[in-house]
Amino acid sequence: MDLFEKFKANRGPLGQYAEVAHGNYAFPKLEGELGSRMTFKGQEMIVWSLNSYLGLANHPEIREADAKAAADWGMAYPMGARIMSGETSQHEMLEAELADFIKKEAVLLLNFGYQGIVSLVDSLLDRRDVVVYDKDNHACIYDGIRLHIGTRFPFEHNDIESFSKQIERAAAKAKETGGGLLVITEGVFGMRGEQGILKEIVAYKSKYNFRLLVDDAHGFGTQGKTGAGTGEEQGVQDDIDLYFSTFAKSMASIGAFIGGNKDIINYLRYNLRSQVFAKSLPMPIVIGARKRLDMLRTRPELKAKLWENVYLLQNGLKENGFDIGNTNACVTPVYLHGSIGEAAMLVQDMRSNYKIFCSIVLYPVIPKGMILLRLIPTAAHTKEDIDITIQAFSEVAKKLKDGVYEEQAKIMMPTV
Repeated sequence: MDLFEKFKANRGPLGQYAEVAHGNYAFPKLEGELGSRMTFKGQEMIVWSLNSYLGLANHPEIREADAKAAADWGMAYPMGARIMSGETSQHEMLEAELADFIKKEAVLLLNFGYQGIVSLVDSLLDRRDVVVYDKDNHACIYDGIRLHIGTRFPFEHNDIESFSKQIERAAAKAKETGGGLLVITEGVFGMRGEQGILKEIVAYKSKYNFRLLVDDAHGFGTQGKTGAGTGEEQGVQDDIDLYFSTFAKSMASIGAFIGGNKDIINYLRYNLRSQVFAKSLPMPIVIGARKRLDMLRTRPELKAKLWENVYLLQNGLKENGFDIGNTNACVTPVYLHGSIGEAAMLVQDMRSNYKIFCSIVLYPVIPKGMILLRLIPTAAHTKEDIDITIQAFSEVAKKLKDGVYEEQAKIMMPTV
């Protein structure tokens, strides 16, 4: 059989809807300057889908710093991987500044968050080692774990009883194989908006000899007194052995980093395949990241404005009867019930008639019959944006309950 033949009949759980979804619910084009108001299909929208938590994506000081760095250095410098010819003082300074901020001995820059953590998990584990992980971890963590040829023990999401059982099983297995134990969870889970149970997991370190890796992509810059992340928020930053985050959220850029003690970071510097065999981060990205980190550290009003908007949005949704789950972070999920067809009609109505653009999440990411509308409040949003959005949600929720979207779906999407 030809390798590609199988894809004609099976285009994947999401790809099967590509003809209907493309350009609308998948791969939509948001145009104009990054911010709380952008253009979709020629209409201005209130946008709740950008992870620019602190509003840095289009901040004039950031744009100026990025433009100057690009003019001074171009996008090619430095050429080559850092281990060969791509090392600069700017890369080293950014790593030192990040390490100081998150209170770790050392930091290693990564070109991308996704490939970085995949490679990180692969570099840490050999066949004797055992990994324990939260079932709701991000896809990048799952892909890293898939490369592990040793034993894996998933625990139910944020369930300390489940974790307790699995870490006990994992410890017994590690004793049998002579390997080590790695626990992986997230600081803030990107779909549910729930903080990981870091404090509860850390309490087991006195009984079991494991290392803890935390992916804090959504917590860095938003959680903790200084914005240093969920470990700071929960008072366990020192107990996190490897602290990972990206620049794609609060920093509104490209790249990522991993922080820990000097020995492990030095090991990774020479063994992390996604970095050893990849071109160094371009100089404008590095200089731009240093400017973003400086603003994160010295402009507390940005984080304060973010959380003012978070509380306004989340409290307003709850007061209007919406289920936003157990979020205790900025990520704001709104849970509804309906079919894929109803979800499509609801989102189309929200965009066409209410001028609200937010992300829609369906099966297989969440259970069948559920609709998750995910809102990302930022420091750039206004009270007007929030008030308009809550009113729109109230109206479309009533239409969903009254069966309006079900009837539309039968006409517009009869095969879904």
